[in-house]
Amino acid sequence: MAAVAGLSLKVRQLSTSAARPVSKLVKPPIQVYGLEGRYATALYSAASKQKKLDQIEKELSRVATLLKDPKLSSVVLNPHTKGTVKQKAVNDALAKEKMSPITVNLMNLLAENGRLRHTPDIVSAFGKIMSAYRGEVLCSVTTAQIHWFPVGHEHRLSVWLIAFRVMWTPIVNLPPLFFLSSVGIFQPLDDASLTELKSALNGFLAKGEILKLETKTDPSILGGMIVNIGEKYVDMSTRSKIQKLTKIMRETV
Repeated sequence: MAAVAGLSLKVRQLSTSAARPVSKLVKPPIQVYGLEGRYATALYSAASKQKKLDQIEKELSRVATLLKDPKLSSVVLNPHTKGTVKQKAVNDALAKEKMSPITVNLMNLLAENGRLRHTPDIVSAFGKIMSAYRGEVLCSVTTAQIHWFPVGHEHRLSVWLIAFRVMWTPIVNLPPLFFLSSVGIFQPLDDASLTELKSALNGFLAKGEILKLETKTDPSILGGMIVNIGEKYVDMSTRSKIQKLTKIMRETV
Protein backbone atom coordinates (compact mmCIF):
# COMPACT_ATOMS: atom_id res chain seq x y z
CA MET A 1 0.00 0.00 0.00
CA ALA A 2 2.83 2.39 0.88
CA ALA A 3 4.46 1.84 -2.51
CA VAL A 4 1.18 2.55 -4.33
CA ALA A 5 0.58 5.66 -2.26
CA GLY A 6 4.09 6.88 -3.00
CA LEU A 7 3.62 6.32 -6.72
CA SER A 8 0.28 8.15 -6.66
CA LEU A 9 2.03 11.08 -4.99
CA LYS A 10 4.63 11.14 -7.76
CA VAL A 11 1.86 11.22 -10.36
CA ARG A 12 0.20 14.15 -8.58
CA GLN A 13 3.54 15.95 -8.47
CA LEU A 14 4.11 15.34 -12.18
CA SER A 15 0.57 16.34 -13.14
CA THR A 16 0.03 19.88 -14.41
CA SER A 17 -3.43 20.18 -12.85
CA ALA A 18 -3.45 20.46 -9.08
CA ALA A 19 -7.20 20.97 -8.99
CA ARG A 20 -8.02 17.62 -10.60
CA PRO A 21 -7.28 14.71 -8.23
CA VAL A 22 -5.61 11.60 -9.56
CA SER A 23 -8.16 8.83 -9.15
CA LYS A 24 -5.92 5.96 -10.16
CA LEU A 25 -2.74 5.18 -12.01
CA VAL A 26 -2.75 4.40 -15.70
CA LYS A 27 -1.09 1.00 -15.79
CA PRO A 28 1.82 0.75 -18.24
CA PRO A 29 1.95 -2.13 -20.77
CA ILE A 30 4.97 -3.61 -19.00
CA GLN A 31 6.31 -3.35 -15.48
CA VAL A 32 9.79 -1.87 -15.05
CA TYR A 33 11.39 -2.47 -11.66
CA GLY A 34 13.68 -0.39 -9.50
CA LEU A 35 13.72 3.30 -8.67
CA GLU A 36 13.87 4.23 -12.36
CA GLY A 37 10.86 2.01 -13.00
CA ARG A 38 8.78 3.77 -10.34
CA TYR A 39 9.52 7.22 -11.75
CA ALA A 40 8.99 6.05 -15.35
CA THR A 41 5.65 4.46 -14.40
CA ALA A 42 4.48 7.63 -12.66
CA LEU A 43 5.58 9.66 -15.68
CA TYR A 44 3.76 7.32 -18.07
CA SER A 45 0.56 7.65 -16.03
CA ALA A 46 0.73 11.45 -15.92
CA ALA A 47 1.58 11.76 -19.64
CA SER A 48 -1.06 9.22 -20.65
CA LYS A 49 -3.83 11.09 -18.82
CA GLN A 50 -2.91 14.23 -20.76
CA LYS A 51 -2.37 12.36 -24.06
CA LYS A 52 1.21 13.56 -24.31
CA LEU A 53 3.13 10.28 -24.37
CA ASP A 54 4.94 10.90 -27.65
CA GLN A 55 5.78 14.47 -26.69
CA ILE A 56 7.21 13.44 -23.32
CA GLU A 57 9.28 10.69 -24.93
CA LYS A 58 10.86 13.21 -27.33
CA GLU A 59 11.47 15.68 -24.50
CA LEU A 60 13.15 13.03 -22.34
CA SER A 61 15.46 12.18 -25.23
CA ARG A 62 16.39 15.85 -25.40
CA VAL A 63 16.91 15.97 -21.62
CA ALA A 64 19.33 13.03 -21.86
CA THR A 65 21.28 14.93 -24.52
CA LEU A 66 21.35 18.12 -22.44
CA LEU A 67 22.75 16.25 -19.43
CA LYS A 68 25.71 15.11 -21.53
CA ASP A 69 26.81 18.71 -21.91
CA PRO A 70 29.92 19.09 -19.70
CA LYS A 71 28.89 22.52 -18.42
CA LEU A 72 25.45 21.37 -17.23
CA SER A 73 26.48 17.92 -16.03
CA SER A 74 29.31 19.37 -13.93
CA VAL A 75 26.62 21.17 -11.91
CA VAL A 76 23.61 18.84 -11.77
CA LEU A 77 25.56 15.58 -11.40
CA ASN A 78 28.03 16.92 -8.85
CA PRO A 79 27.16 15.46 -5.40
CA HIS A 80 28.71 18.49 -3.69
CA THR A 81 26.51 21.05 -5.47
CA LYS A 82 23.52 22.33 -3.48
CA GLY A 83 20.09 21.09 -4.54
CA THR A 84 18.79 24.62 -5.10
CA VAL A 85 21.69 25.35 -7.46
CA LYS A 86 21.04 22.13 -9.38
CA GLN A 87 17.34 22.88 -9.63
CA LYS A 88 17.98 26.37 -11.01
CA ALA A 89 20.47 25.04 -13.57
CA VAL A 90 17.99 22.42 -14.74
CA ASN A 91 15.07 24.86 -14.89
CA ASP A 92 17.12 27.36 -16.89
CA ALA A 93 18.11 24.65 -19.39
CA LEU A 94 14.54 23.35 -19.73
CA ALA A 95 13.12 26.87 -20.10
CA LYS A 96 15.36 27.49 -23.12
CA GLU A 97 14.08 24.25 -24.66
CA LYS A 98 10.43 25.17 -23.88
CA MET A 99 9.76 21.80 -22.23
CA SER A 100 6.26 20.82 -21.11
CA PRO A 101 5.22 21.21 -17.44
CA ILE A 102 5.25 17.39 -17.00
CA THR A 103 8.93 17.15 -17.96
CA VAL A 104 9.81 20.23 -15.90
CA ASN A 105 7.98 18.81 -12.88
CA LEU A 106 9.81 15.49 -13.25
CA MET A 107 13.23 17.15 -13.26
CA ASN A 108 12.28 19.39 -10.32
CA LEU A 109 11.12 16.33 -8.39
CA LEU A 110 14.40 14.55 -9.10
CA ALA A 111 16.36 17.63 -8.05
CA GLU A 112 14.40 17.98 -4.80
CA ASN A 113 14.98 14.30 -3.96
CA GLY A 114 18.66 14.39 -4.91
CA ARG A 115 18.14 11.88 -7.74
CA LEU A 116 19.15 13.77 -10.87
CA ARG A 117 21.93 11.23 -11.41
CA HIS A 118 19.23 8.64 -12.09
CA THR A 119 17.83 10.62 -15.03
CA PRO A 120 19.49 8.48 -17.78
CA ASP A 121 18.09 5.30 -16.21
CA ILE A 122 14.61 6.85 -15.94
CA VAL A 123 14.77 7.93 -19.59
CA SER A 124 15.77 4.38 -20.56
CA ALA A 125 12.97 2.85 -18.45
CA PHE A 126 10.40 5.19 -20.01
CA GLY A 127 11.70 4.22 -23.44
CA LYS A 128 11.10 0.54 -22.66
CA ILE A 129 7.53 1.28 -21.58
CA MET A 130 6.90 3.27 -24.75
CA SER A 131 8.32 0.49 -26.93
CA ALA A 132 5.87 -1.94 -25.32
CA TYR A 133 3.07 0.63 -25.75
CA ARG A 134 3.76 0.70 -29.49
CA GLY A 135 3.86 -3.11 -29.65
CA GLU A 136 7.58 -3.17 -30.34
CA VAL A 137 9.60 -6.27 -29.46
CA LEU A 138 13.19 -5.40 -28.61
CA CYS A 139 15.76 -7.59 -30.30
CA SER A 140 19.53 -7.35 -29.91
CA VAL A 141 21.80 -9.18 -32.34
CA THR A 142 25.54 -9.38 -31.75
CA THR A 143 27.80 -10.54 -34.57
CA ALA A 144 31.51 -10.71 -35.26
CA GLN A 145 30.96 -10.29 -39.03
CA ILE A 146 34.46 -11.37 -40.04
CA HIS A 147 35.83 -10.93 -43.57
CA TRP A 148 38.92 -13.09 -44.07
CA PHE A 149 41.84 -12.05 -46.25
CA PRO A 150 45.00 -14.02 -47.21
CA VAL A 151 48.17 -13.33 -45.24
CA GLY A 152 51.66 -13.71 -46.63
CA HIS A 153 54.23 -16.09 -45.09
CA GLU A 154 56.14 -13.22 -43.50
CA HIS A 155 53.10 -12.25 -41.35
CA ARG A 156 51.66 -15.65 -40.45
CA LEU A 157 53.47 -16.05 -37.12
CA SER A 158 52.25 -12.61 -35.96
CA VAL A 159 48.65 -13.46 -36.90
CA TRP A 160 48.86 -16.77 -35.01
CA LEU A 161 50.20 -15.07 -31.87
CA ILE A 162 47.41 -12.45 -31.99
CA ALA A 163 44.76 -15.16 -32.46
CA PHE A 164 46.16 -17.26 -29.61
CA ARG A 165 46.31 -14.26 -27.29
CA VAL A 166 42.65 -13.37 -28.01
CA MET A 167 41.49 -16.95 -27.45
CA TRP A 168 43.84 -18.00 -24.63
CA THR A 169 43.22 -21.55 -25.82
CA PRO A 170 44.05 -23.61 -28.93
CA ILE A 171 41.54 -23.41 -31.79
CA VAL A 172 40.04 -26.91 -31.68
CA ASN A 173 37.37 -26.73 -34.37
CA LEU A 174 39.21 -24.90 -37.14
CA PRO A 175 41.84 -26.15 -39.62
CA PRO A 176 45.40 -26.03 -38.15
CA LEU A 177 46.58 -23.37 -40.61
CA PHE A 178 43.35 -21.32 -40.58
CA PHE A 179 44.73 -18.39 -38.60
CA LEU A 180 48.19 -18.84 -40.11
CA SER A 181 46.95 -18.24 -43.67
CA SER A 182 44.31 -15.54 -43.20
CA VAL A 183 43.38 -12.48 -41.15
CA GLY A 184 39.92 -11.17 -40.24
CA ILE A 185 38.53 -7.66 -40.45
CA PHE A 186 35.46 -7.02 -38.29
CA GLN A 187 32.61 -5.08 -39.92
CA PRO A 188 28.91 -4.45 -39.12
CA LEU A 189 26.22 -6.36 -41.03
CA ASP A 190 25.59 -5.14 -44.57
CA ASP A 191 22.11 -4.18 -45.86
CA ALA A 192 21.46 -7.57 -47.50
CA SER A 193 22.32 -9.45 -44.30
CA LEU A 194 20.18 -7.09 -42.21
CA THR A 195 17.18 -7.61 -44.49
CA GLU A 196 17.54 -11.38 -44.29
CA LEU A 197 17.96 -11.24 -40.51
CA LYS A 198 14.86 -9.06 -40.02
CA SER A 199 12.82 -11.41 -42.19
CA ALA A 200 13.85 -14.39 -40.06
CA LEU A 201 13.22 -12.60 -36.74
CA ASN A 202 9.78 -11.36 -37.82
CA GLY A 203 8.71 -15.00 -37.91
CA PHE A 204 8.93 -15.09 -34.11
CA LEU A 205 6.56 -12.16 -33.58
CA ALA A 206 2.88 -12.37 -32.77
CA LYS A 207 0.27 -10.53 -34.84
CA GLY A 208 0.46 -6.78 -34.27
CA GLU A 209 3.98 -6.84 -32.82
CA ILE A 210 6.74 -4.72 -34.38
CA LEU A 211 10.40 -5.71 -34.46
CA LYS A 212 12.81 -3.16 -33.02
CA LEU A 213 16.26 -4.39 -33.98
CA GLU A 214 19.57 -3.33 -32.45
CA THR A 215 22.77 -4.70 -33.98
CA LYS A 216 26.17 -4.74 -32.30
CA THR A 217 29.61 -5.99 -33.32
CA ASP A 218 31.76 -7.88 -30.83
CA PRO A 219 35.03 -9.35 -32.18
CA SER A 220 35.40 -11.54 -29.07
CA ILE A 221 32.60 -13.89 -30.18
CA LEU A 222 34.82 -14.79 -33.21
CA GLY A 223 31.91 -15.66 -35.51
CA GLY A 224 28.22 -16.56 -35.64
CA MET A 225 25.80 -14.46 -33.61
CA ILE A 226 24.08 -13.97 -30.25
CA VAL A 227 20.37 -13.11 -30.34
CA ASN A 228 18.21 -11.60 -27.59
CA ILE A 229 14.55 -11.25 -28.54
CA GLY A 230 11.97 -10.57 -25.85
CA GLU A 231 12.81 -12.99 -23.05
CA LYS A 232 14.57 -15.45 -25.38
CA TYR A 233 18.37 -15.78 -25.59
CA VAL A 234 20.23 -17.84 -28.18
CA ASP A 235 24.03 -18.07 -28.33
CA MET A 236 25.17 -19.32 -31.75
CA SER A 237 28.63 -17.75 -31.55
CA THR A 238 31.84 -19.48 -32.56
CA ARG A 239 33.25 -18.60 -29.15
CA SER A 240 30.47 -20.55 -27.44
CA LYS A 241 31.02 -23.57 -29.71
CA ILE A 242 34.75 -23.54 -29.03
CA GLN A 243 34.18 -23.29 -25.28
CA LYS A 244 31.80 -26.27 -25.37
CA LEU A 245 34.21 -28.36 -27.47
CA THR A 246 37.13 -27.44 -25.24
CA LYS A 247 35.14 -28.50 -22.16
CA ILE A 248 34.22 -31.85 -23.79
CA MET A 249 37.84 -32.52 -24.77
CA ARG A 250 39.09 -31.74 -21.24
CA GLU A 251 36.47 -34.02 -19.70
CA THR A 252 37.46 -36.92 -21.95
CA VAL A 253 41.18 -36.63 -21.18
